[in-house]
Amino acid sequence: MRVGQKILVAALMWAVTGAPEITGGALAQATAPRHHALSLVGKPKMSADYKAFNWVNADAPKGGRLRRSMIGSFDSLNQFPVQGLGAAGLGLLYERLFSANSDEASTAYANIAEWVSYPDDFSSATFALRDEAKFHDGKPITPEDVVFSMAALKKASPNYSTYYQNVTSVEVTGPREVTFKFDAKGNRELPQIVSEMPVLPKHWWEAKNDKGDVRDITKSSIEMPLGSGAYRVKAFEVGRSITYERVKDWWAKDLPVAKGQYNFDELHVVYYRDRVAAFEAFKTGDLDIWLENSAKSWATEFEFDAVKRGFVKPEKFPVLRVAPMQAFAMNLRRPQFQDVRVRRALNLAFDFEWANKNLFYDQYVRLNSYFDNSELASRKLPEGKELAILNELKADVPTEVFTTEWKNPTNPTPEDARKNLSTAVKLLAEAGYQPKGGVLVDSKGQPLGFEILLSDPIWDRIVQPYKGTLEKLGLKVTIRKVDSSQYQRRIDTFDFDMIVGSYPQSESPGNEQRDFFGTKSADMQGSRNVSGIKNKAVDAIIEKIVFATDRDDLVAATRALDRVLLWNSYVVPQWHLPAERVATWNVFGRPNVMPSRGSDLLRTWWFDAEKAKALAVARGK
Repeated sequence: MRVGQKILVAALMWAVTGAPEITGGALAQATAPRHHALSLVGKPKMSADYKAFNWVNADAPKGGRLRRSMIGSFDSLNQFPVQGLGAAGLGLLYERLFSANSDEASTAYANIAEWVSYPDDFSSATFALRDEAKFHDGKPITPEDVVFSMAALKKASPNYSTYYQNVTSVEVTGPREVTFKFDAKGNRELPQIVSEMPVLPKHWWEAKNDKGDVRDITKSSIEMPLGSGAYRVKAFEVGRSITYERVKDWWAKDLPVAKGQYNFDELHVVYYRDRVAAFEAFKTGDLDIWLENSAKSWATEFEFDAVKRGFVKPEKFPVLRVAPMQAFAMNLRRPQFQDVRVRRALNLAFDFEWANKNLFYDQYVRLNSYFDNSELASRKLPEGKELAILNELKADVPTEVFTTEWKNPTNPTPEDARKNLSTAVKLLAEAGYQPKGGVLVDSKGQPLGFEILLSDPIWDRIVQPYKGTLEKLGLKVTIRKVDSSQYQRRIDTFDFDMIVGSYPQSESPGNEQRDFFGTKSADMQGSRNVSGIKNKAVDAIIEKIVFATDRDDLVAATRALDRVLLWNSYVVPQWHLPAERVATWNVFGRPNVMPSRGSDLLRTWWFDAEKAKALAVARGK
C-alpha cells in the first residue's frame, strides 16, 4: 500500500471507529514512557518541567535588526531539492517535532510535538502534536503534514532519501498523533532523526501558485514559502539579498524550547561577490556581525578605527564539539585517484607546519581524525571491542590499521619536508608513474594531474603553495575558480577532481555516515559522499555504528571507521580551530552564560536600543 493510501485509510478509520483497538505491539507502544527530550549521549540536562534553557535570557527584549553577509549568490527560496541554490536562512522558516539544545550534544527537546514514545527495541516512534502548533497562515500543523513531509523530502533530495531510508512508513495513529515505523530493531538514533525533520505544510505544497501551477518541491522556486518558524521571508532580490521578519504572534514563542530566543525583528542577509567587499561593508557599519574564517585576516585586519575606539568587538568563543574533517577531498570516480599510494603521496606533499606558520599565524591544529577533538577519534592501536570489529573485516582493511598508529606526516624542519617529499616520489613510482620531461606519466604516457575546484578566492593563497609543491613532484595541477551556484552544481553532480570538503560530525554518529561514506550514496547526485567512497569494510562498520546498543559500542565502531577512512587516504586532512571568531558592532546584548556549542547569536543575543543610540552619538550619526 502506498503512503498516500495509508494516510487516507488511517484517517477514515479514526473518523468512523474512533480510537483504534490496541493489541499486541500497539499495546506495547501505547504503554511506553512519554519523553519530553531525546538524547543519544546520556540523560537530558533539562527536566520535564523546565521553563527555558539555562543559556538564554528568558526576558530578552525583542526588536531591532541583524545584518550579516554571505559570499556568492542564490537562485531559489526552496532549500530542499538538489536543483538550485537556496538562500541563506531558509531553515528558520520550518519548525521540527523536537529541537536541538545548543548546550548539549545530540539532545533535542519537544517542540511541535509535546512528547515522543517508543518501544524498547526502537522499532517505531509516536509523537503527539501540540494543539497550538500552526503554520504562518494560521492553519494547524497536523499529523498529515508530518506524513507528507517525510514523503516530500525523500522525493526532493537524495540526502533525505538516504538519511530516512530506515523509515518504512509514517501513519496517522490518532487525531493529534503520528507514528514512524522502522525497518530494523535496535537503531536507537531513529526516533531522534525523525524528530528533527522539518515539518512542511501539505495544503500549501499541494495547492497551485499564483501562476496556476501545482507547486513542486523537487524544483527550485522564487515563490515565498510558507513555514511555521520564528521568521518568514519579508523581501528578497534574487542573488543579492533576503530579509526575514519575526513572526510576532508565533505560536511557539512561549514554549520552554524557544523562550528568550529569536529576538531580532528583522534579519537581513546581503550577498557579496567576494570577501573584500563584504568586509569593507562591515567596517563601515553596513553589517552588524562578521564571522571570520581566515587566520590571517583575524590576526591582521581587526585594527581599524572602529575596533580601536571600542565600537567593534572582536571575540573568540570556545566551541566544545567534534571538529569537522576539513580536507582536500579527492574524487575517487577519477582514475588518477584510484591508487592509494597516489593518495598518500598527496598528503605527504602538504606542508601544514609551513602553512600554519606563514599563512595562519600558528592559530590552527592539524586534523588527525574524522572525529577530532572528541573521544570518538581513533588513537594508538586498536584494542578491545574496536579490534574485534576490525578483525571481522580484516580482508578488507589496510594492514597498517593493525600494526601502525595513523599520523599525518609532519614537517618541523626543512629536512623533514624533504624526507616526506622523497617518500612521496617513491610511492608515485610504485604506483607506476615515471618522470618524462619534468612531468610524471603512466605506462601509457598519460600525465598525472588534476584540477582543484574553488568558489571562494580566500583559498587561493592556501592552494597555490600546495600546487607548487605538487608540480615539483611532476604533477600537472590547475586551479579553477567558479561562482557559488556553478560550484554547488558541480559538487552535486560530482564534476570535479579535488575540492576543499568538510564532514561535520556529532558526538553521536549514526545514519548520516551512510550519506558521507556509504557505497549506495557514492552514485547518488547531491549526496555528501563527495569522494565517491565504495568500501565493504566502511559499509559494514557504518552499520555497526547505526545499530550500536550502547555508548561503548558506538565509540568502538566509530573509532574503527575512523581508522579505515584514514588509512585509505581518501582526503588530505587540513586543520581546525576549537573556537568561533566573531566580531560585532556594539549594539547587542547577550546572556551571561553562553551555550557551550557555539555563540548561537541568532538564538541567544538581542538588539540593545540604548547601546545602539550611544553608538550612533559617538559616531556622529
